Amino acid sequence: MKLNAGLLSERSRKNLAILDAIRRAGPISKAEISKSVGLNVVTISNYIDELLRLNLVLEKDLDVSGGGRRPVLLGLNPEAGLSIGVGTNLFNTVAVSVDLSGKIFTHMKIDKKTNDVKEVVNSILEIIRKTLDSIEPKDKIKGIGLGIAGIIDKEKDSVRWPQKLADSYNYATITLPLKDIIEKEFGLPCLIENDATAACFGEQWLTLSPEVKNVLFLFSGVGCGIMINGDIYHGSTGCAGEISIYSQAEDKDFNCASGNPCFLKRWEADLGMIEEARRILKSGRESSKILEKAGSLDNVTLRDIFDAAKAKDEVAISIIKNAGRRLGIRAAYLVNIFNPQVLIIGGGMEEVSEILLDVVRRAVSEWAFEEMAREVKIIPSSLGENAVALGAANLVIRQVFSQT
Repeated sequence: MKLNAGLLSERSRKNLAILDAIRRAGPISKAEISKSVGLNVVTISNYIDELLRLNLVLEKDLDVSGGGRRPVLLGLNPEAGLSIGVGTNLFNTVAVSVDLSGKIFTHMKIDKKTNDVKEVVNSILEIIRKTLDSIEPKDKIKGIGLGIAGIIDKEKDSVRWPQKLADSYNYATITLPLKDIIEKEFGLPCLIENDATAACFGEQWLTLSPEVKNVLFLFSGVGCGIMINGDIYHGSTGCAGEISIYSQAEDKDFNCASGNPCFLKRWEADLGMIEEARRILKSGRESSKILEKAGSLDNVTLRDIFDAAKAKDEVAISIIKNAGRRLGIRAAYLVNIFNPQVLIIGGGMEEVSEILLDVVRRAVSEWAFEEMAREVKIIPSSLGENAVALGAANLVIRQVFSQT
């Protein structure tokens, strides 16, 4: 099976809609599926017959009848296959294996030390290898999904990775044929997706009501997953969701007096919190548990800031709130453009959602148009550090559903 998260045929859409209705609400009757997906019962029956033949759907106990023959209930056969999902976030690389219902069978993670391309790729290959070693029988595995930062070229199935050079905003562009690397290494079909997009899909697929179809996922403020009318929005070349702009001429043409960094400029994944912590601590005017945890200014990490904030450290809390306001203004801009039902904050930031989210919500309320701000529900990622991996794994399941 070739894995491709692109456009679906009409038949694929119907397969997907029927199986998704069974996944979400099963055991369920054909009449209930018909009502849920908007297809007549005869059409549903034809599709169900094929799904039963493929063993993707099973007949369950008979439903209670209001008179006449009792309707058969249908349920997903979760044992019909497994998928593997791998994803990275601010702190680690995570891998899961899930069955066709989305239930997690195995879970593991590797701490992320740097964003160096070589290290990230090696950790991905290592964690896939370990996950495969833990699964028997292997013939149930339908494919591998990978959610990763960078620009995903859907035509070439490659990842263009902006590798930052030193402390400047100069980048060496590295193009990785990750799909080919993974498929040749493990002999399984692979699907590559942007991390924010995979996380957005995972949240909508696994945690939100089926009525919620317009969703944004802000991945640490540097990327945005977008779902419109229940479909992933990739844009014309597969690169939608990059929410900052950048030019080497920015110091001359794009100064921003109202914020540092400016709300449209490229940000660090930590929203500038480490830099702010070092600046405050270097001044020596305030003591903080951040330095106690880090040991030195050079060793300050985002984890140190988060842990200090959880211990009620005022400096750390202030740093997170400042970042939350910057993130909230960027979120307001996106809310105005997309008018989503739900905006999810994740990518690691959900760890301090009790501090961050109220600030983000206030900023959105202040900066977005009232009609959009009133509609949107701003929530932390329910899937947390597993969001990208689970989204990637379930994108493979989505392909299994649509390609039957």
